[in-house]
Order: sequence, then structure tokens, then C-alpha cells
Amino acid sequence: MKVFLVAGARPNFMKIAPIYRASLRHPQVTCKIVHTGQHYDHSMSQAFFDDLEIPAPSYSLEVGSGSHATQTAKIMIAFEEVCSADSPDLVLVVGDVNSTLACSIVAKKGGIAVAHVEAGLRSFDMEMPEEINRIVVDSITDHFFVTEESGVENLLREGKSPQRIHSVGHVMIDNLLRQLERLAQLDVTRLPVYPLKMEGGPYLFLTLHRPSNVDSRESFAPIAKAVNELAEQRTIFFPVHPRTRQAIDSFGIAFSPRVKLLSPLGYSESLFLWKDAEAVLTDSGGLQEETTALRVPCVTIRENTERPITVEIGSNVLAGCSTEGIISGYRESLEKKKRAQLPPLWDGKASERIWQRLLEGEVRRHEATGEAYAAPL
Repeated sequence: MKVFLVAGARPNFMKIAPIYRASLRHPQVTCKIVHTGQHYDHSMSQAFFDDLEIPAPSYSLEVGSGSHATQTAKIMIAFEEVCSADSPDLVLVVGDVNSTLACSIVAKKGGIAVAHVEAGLRSFDMEMPEEINRIVVDSITDHFFVTEESGVENLLREGKSPQRIHSVGHVMIDNLLRQLERLAQLDVTRLPVYPLKMEGGPYLFLTLHRPSNVDSRESFAPIAKAVNELAEQRTIFFPVHPRTRQAIDSFGIAFSPRVKLLSPLGYSESLFLWKDAEAVLTDSGGLQEETTALRVPCVTIRENTERPITVEIGSNVLAGCSTEGIISGYRESLEKKKRAQLPPLWDGKASERIWQRLLEGEVRRHEATGEAYAAPL
């Protein structure tokens, strides 16, 4: 079985890496990594892939940035050429970015089975481009791999067949646990952020990049005010996303000297800091889940989340975007840590479960028909 693993940006590689590594235990599977180049990242060198223990992509489409329509169209054109030339049996996509949408459409129209990892997640906010991507991808997916119970419920409500929905856990947690093991073997004193962490005392870790939070002064200013108020008592480490850096400069947003504005960090450096933070403040989807996995208090600076289990039983607090909400959310997160639980199947084995489901489907087809593998399973 030839499988294309599609990634469009750095976080996608964190998700496909454990899936690729698990595939190596199944000789009947050949995986090829496709990097659409949706987000250019100069730091994604061979060392980046070595850290994830995966090869460099078999195909790099290098589509670059652009409007949603332009970017999606470029990915579709380039990916169609790759599929025509190399004929995969299955295209596996992760998450909710434009690459996920574009490659799913191309595969489905080309008669190639589609598997969606992180299927069924919903924010119910159609102003989020990611929500549109999630809904469209799940409307044409053949195999749904779900991270939490809300995903199963959403898919069933949308009329998807229960036989095609698989609760497998979360590949992001597979990667997190693997990287924790690797971090334990590193000489962390060589990490550039090591001296910052060794300054002592409790600290907070902040990430902020969502357009709805940083693309206008009206939305950014109350968030910055909350951060500065928290910085009166805690040092805050803030690796600044390029989009956010541009907004800070454009809007004249000022931060307290106790808010340490850092350049974007690699995964190991970021993990080294946030895993021991008193709390994490973020508008990221992935960090809501990773902090829940390690029971680190998390304050999500958003009005909604497509990952409700992190709030329902995990260490995450949905704080909204007001100054008061963020301050209150920080206090609540410290209390919530005492009762936070680990979601079911978030045990580092999701990737292996994905291959078990896919290969069980292939075996059943062989037994039923005697035919060679053909998509869909």
C-alpha cells in the first residue's frame, strides 16, 4: 500500500512524523511525505527532519503564501501532478489547514482514498477558515481518525457511517511523548533558552498568532494589557510569531520588560520552556492538547475551541479575549490543575492504532474479494 502523508507547515510535520515512524513496522506499507510548502519556514532544514526521525519530503510543492483561494488552487494543481505521476493508494491528511483541504479534494476526485487524522473537531465558528476546511474535508473523507469523543459525536450527527469512524487517540501526543524522551537525553545547557529558564521563579509561557487576535489593534490591545498585568508578578516568555511581530510594530503595542520577547523557537526549546511553566497562555490549537497531556495549566485566548475535551476534563480554560477574562482564566487554570485528567487513549500509541485500522481494512478486502488492494479500503 502506497500512502502519501501530506504536511503544509511545521505543526503538520509534528503530526505526520509518528505516523511515518509507525509505518516502518509494517513492510506492506510505503509512505511518501508530501510537503506543500504552504508556509515557508527557513529553519526546516535536514536537521529538522532528523530531529523528527523522518526523511526529507519525497515531494516539495513550494506553493508559498497567498490568499486562501490562490494558495488552495496552487496546491491542488501541484498535488494533482504528483498523484498522476505516482498513483498513491491512500492520501492521509492531518488537521485543518488549506493543504488538508486542497489535497483531500484532489485525491477524492482522482479516485484515491482519503484518511483524515483529527477528524470531527468543530468550533462551530464559521468565521474561522479552519472550521470551513474541517467541514469540507470530513464531507469527502473515507477514514475518520478521531482524537476525542466530541469528534465521534459530531461525525455521527453529520451522518457519517460508524464503521468509518475510529477513536485512536492523538498523534500530537505521540510526538510530544517521543520528544520528551529525546529532550531528557539532550544536554539542555546548550539550548539558547537555558539561561532564561535558570533565572529562577515561576514563569508563564505565551504564544499568540491567530488573525482574530493580532490583526487589529482593537483585538490585540486588551490581550496585551492582560499580559502586562500578569507580568507584574510573573516573568513571561513570549516567542513571537512573524505575523504577531508585524502587528506589534504596526500598532505600537508595548510590553512590560518582564515579558521576554523571543524569536520563534524550535520544538525542543519551546517544549523545554512550556513543560515547566506555571501556566501557558495561547491561542494555538495544539498547545491546548499538549498542555492537557502534561497537565500544565492552559489559558486559551479564544472565544471557542474545537478541542472541548481539554476544557471538560483537561487543564485548559477557555478565557475569551478580554483583559478581565484572561486574568480570571489564569487564576482558574491554577485551580483546575488539581483535578485535570488525561483524555482516553492519549497514551502515545495513536499512530499504531491508525495503521492497525487501515491494514485491517485491507485484510478484510483481500479476504472478501481475493483482489489486490484498491482504494478505498
